[in-house]
Amino acid sequence: MVRLNTILLVFYLTFCHAANILYIIPFTAKSHYISMRTIGLELSRRGHNVTVITAYKENEHPPNYHQIKVQATSVWDSLGFERPNVFSMADLSDEVFHQNFLWPGGLAITEMALASPAVQELLRSDAKFDLVISEQFFQEAFYVLAHKYEAPLALVTSFGNCMKHNFFIRNPLQWSTVTYELLMLDNPKSFFGRLRNMYFSLYELFWWKYWYLSKQEELMRKYIPALPQPIPNLVDIQKNASLMLVNRHFSVDSSIAYLPNVVEIGGVHITKTNTTLPKDLQTILDEAKHGVVYVNFGSNVRSSELPDEKKQAFLNVFRRLRQTVIWKWEDDELKGKSDNVITRQWFPQKDILNHPNIKVFISHGGLIGTQEAIYGGVPIIGIPIYGDQLNNLFSIEELGIGRILRYHDINEENLFELLSEFVNTDAYKKKAEEVSRRYLDRPMSALDTAVFWLEYVIRNNGAPYMKSPALELNWWAYTMLDVYIFLAVTLTLTMFVIIKILIFVKMILMTQKSNIKSKKS
Repeated sequence: MVRLNTILLVFYLTFCHAANILYIIPFTAKSHYISMRTIGLELSRRGHNVTVITAYKENEHPPNYHQIKVQATSVWDSLGFERPNVFSMADLSDEVFHQNFLWPGGLAITEMALASPAVQELLRSDAKFDLVISEQFFQEAFYVLAHKYEAPLALVTSFGNCMKHNFFIRNPLQWSTVTYELLMLDNPKSFFGRLRNMYFSLYELFWWKYWYLSKQEELMRKYIPALPQPIPNLVDIQKNASLMLVNRHFSVDSSIAYLPNVVEIGGVHITKTNTTLPKDLQTILDEAKHGVVYVNFGSNVRSSELPDEKKQAFLNVFRRLRQTVIWKWEDDELKGKSDNVITRQWFPQKDILNHPNIKVFISHGGLIGTQEAIYGGVPIIGIPIYGDQLNNLFSIEELGIGRILRYHDINEENLFELLSEFVNTDAYKKKAEEVSRRYLDRPMSALDTAVFWLEYVIRNNGAPYMKSPALELNWWAYTMLDVYIFLAVTLTLTMFVIIKILIFVKMILMTQKSNIKSKKS
């Protein structure tokens, strides 16, 4: 028996390659970290030596999981101004949201991460890596580490599809059915919706490519030492990424045509655990005979910042319900709440949403919570504020498992009417359970899928054959513009010649007719 085990171990080691992997997830929004963390942990559990640049520390992890800690400074603090009431951002245009928050915030977070002593120590060391994985979210200076370590680059999104990545890797754009991921867009399939989608995608691409990336390259050259020469620009580095893992899935999001090196891993953060709910919370959920309304606006949008009139609308409606209400409320207490309302500053959301007594989830429409609700078969009432939230909630409405309530439409009448529709019938719940079944019906889990393709890239030296052959073409050849122009010119010249011939023939016939008339006269 011992001999057999030894043979099996040798066989396993022969075919198993433990790689050195650098995983870069320093963005300081907690929701981003939650969506990304499982990949690094799972790679280390499978024997790889994983070094993670992160703003959040894992207390329990394998010994081959190494953390390079950067400061978890919020975007607001990094920009040097006081955190705004996020509900006030509901009226921001997408252009202003990018100009005032995403671009400057991305630059500030990137610089803080690169400048941190732990990261600088790593960059000056003689470390070597077989794969570099980076989150795709306004921190592109880190991509050059794939060039520094001569390793393949894999990108992963905490949101869904990445429109600008599609541009550069020659993936079909599909503007008519695929909305830019951070665009708040009403009626996306209407003429003006599609026009707005195309315009904003090009607007963001232009400023990102010709302004934002130049700023990222300045940070790259300032903070990353000993880069091999010549240094490619960040556009070329992203264009040549071996793999893009996108946090979406066709079973609940719109179907998209993908190249082989773009892989869907929607819900990758949702894994089965042995943890249980706290006893008091388990009892509350189990004993809620009329069901539970769960309210949570995520880690960035805080319920406690609701204006008084909207907060009062929620309290008045909850007072009229028979259901228990569990509400993530960030202050120490919520004055005026009724006995059926239970508030805490934090809840184990994934486990709560898997409890059978949850009737409806009132959410801001963030992707992480939306995926957890789909996983648990829970319908959603969504109140979008900014970013990808409206896109996520449009998908929820189209699936028939939720409804959108606009922030400015929150009042007691609207909220009560909408909530009553969810808690007094099972229609939304049954549809949500049906959608949950198809969301989970996959050949592999999202996490297994992510790990398989990352290991595939390592095994196959970057797997360059998965990239589009159109990368070898310039943009007018890729779009067939030169061919279309040739055909248009050829058709125009042909029509011109035909018309000239017809005019010439007509003139001859008219001359002959005139001569005949002259002879008769």
